[in-house]
Amino acid sequence: MPSSLRPFLHALVMAAAALFATDLWAAGASGDSEATEAEVPTAPVRVDGQVLFRVRGVSSLPAAERAEAIARRIGAVAGNPGIPLEAITVAEGAGGTEIQAGGQRLMRVTDADAELEGVGVAALAEVLRDRIVQSAGRYRADRAPEALLRSTLSSLAATAVLFLALALLGRAVRWLDRRIEDAWARRQAQLEGTLGRDVMQSVSVPAGIRSSLRSAWVVVSAVLVLAWLDVVLAWFPWTRWISDGLADFLVKPLQTIGLAIAGYIPNLLFLLVLALVVRFALRMLRLYFSAIERGSIVLTRFDRDWSLPTYKILRALVLIVALVMAYPYLPGSGSAAFQGVSVFAGLLVSLGAASSVSNVISGYLVTYGRILRAGDWVRIGDVFGLVTHVRLLTTRVRTFRNEEVTIPNSVIMSSSITNYTTLAGDRGLILQAEAGIGYETPWRQVHAMLLEAARRTPGLRAEPAPFVLQRALGDFAVTYQLNVFKEGEPAGLLVVQSTLLQNIQDVFNEYGVQIMTPAYVADTPEPKVVPKENWYLAPARPAEPGNGPLAGPASRPPG
Repeated sequence: MPSSLRPFLHALVMAAAALFATDLWAAGASGDSEATEAEVPTAPVRVDGQVLFRVRGVSSLPAAERAEAIARRIGAVAGNPGIPLEAITVAEGAGGTEIQAGGQRLMRVTDADAELEGVGVAALAEVLRDRIVQSAGRYRADRAPEALLRSTLSSLAATAVLFLALALLGRAVRWLDRRIEDAWARRQAQLEGTLGRDVMQSVSVPAGIRSSLRSAWVVVSAVLVLAWLDVVLAWFPWTRWISDGLADFLVKPLQTIGLAIAGYIPNLLFLLVLALVVRFALRMLRLYFSAIERGSIVLTRFDRDWSLPTYKILRALVLIVALVMAYPYLPGSGSAAFQGVSVFAGLLVSLGAASSVSNVISGYLVTYGRILRAGDWVRIGDVFGLVTHVRLLTTRVRTFRNEEVTIPNSVIMSSSITNYTTLAGDRGLILQAEAGIGYETPWRQVHAMLLEAARRTPGLRAEPAPFVLQRALGDFAVTYQLNVFKEGEPAGLLVVQSTLLQNIQDVFNEYGVQIMTPAYVADTPEPKVVPKENWYLAPARPAEPGNGPLAGPASRPPG
């Protein structure tokens, strides 16, 4: 059999053993031989990388050191052409049966060695002598000048074949690359008229195919180089041990991976079934809470706005339970490395997600506490506008300047919140306007003028009726507060308030009453009192019996 085929046949045999004889191998491994190897420490005797036999240790010499000493003595005899192979004999020495070469002891065959093999000492010594003779003969033949010349020429030929194969492979890859490029260019020209140039330019099919082609070229080249190494190194005795281990270096990881995958199949099936069950459960939960959100399902004392947050909570709980159930079935879950990585990852998450967790909790408090909803007009700190989105981490508000402000939910829970929408549909939103008027102006006249300004302002309710409060008797003026009720939603709040202030200015100007802002410093010599005859200056008028102190403003100001 050619030596170049040996590693490939070895790989096929190992793969077949891994796929079709796993149970048989496991049964054999659990037999007496496994127990013997585990209980009896032995070491291999290697010469030129090949194992001749195994030996046991003695009380004063461990097995590995004894095997190394025997291999060193055999190598010395094999490398000495002056010692003929016929000089390797079995003889009785002072310590028992020995294998000698020209009177020099190579090894002593002990009763423990014979017991390990299950034969007599003499029979075992003859077998070991034959192996030593064959190994020494092969050792000398491999190092003969004609053998080394033949191996060198063969290596040069193999190297030339390798370079030729790599060159042909490179040319084939470049040829396929050009063919793919040309074929795609023709196909692209045909499809540009149907799909458009922009669409076709965004498609990168050739790039993916060419990338796969280059990856295949790298893999095939690596296989060729490894096969060349295995063949060339096997032709020289000094590197043959590398060649023998190269196949194992490539096959054993694949064998280990294959056996691990085969052994993991039951766990993989459990994880697959668990994933399907979790996916089905999440889909059913999503359908149920989507129906609640649409109003198809109505639950008592359960707001429709709670459906999506509740679904997210239940989804997190389902995923956590599924993860706990799947953890023992994950590969390497019981190893210390996996547990260490899990603890480290949990520590990183706990340190980095503190603010996020705070925002999430605040988001649920905002939602379930009905503090904010999308579409509410609110004031949060210095931000006044319309709530557009309420999420777990943040809330977005669009201001009157068409600016979108993102506010963390933890900030919302630590700030005072004014919601203009919650009670606006009941009696309307109350707008207030304050003005400082001097003491010389009758308060009844000021009340009437403020109510007149409210009557002229569109967008205000007639019922409940506007009313005026006197807030303070200041150093220079009396502070009057006009309270009105706005119709509808708070959308046009600022516009209505601005119109109200404009009308207040107009009414006070029409009746010649000065608004004391800014306040003056020097007082006039006349006392700031109102004579009784001026209590009902226009637009004020005395109340009719059964009414309040004022009957309301006059229909038209004088003059």
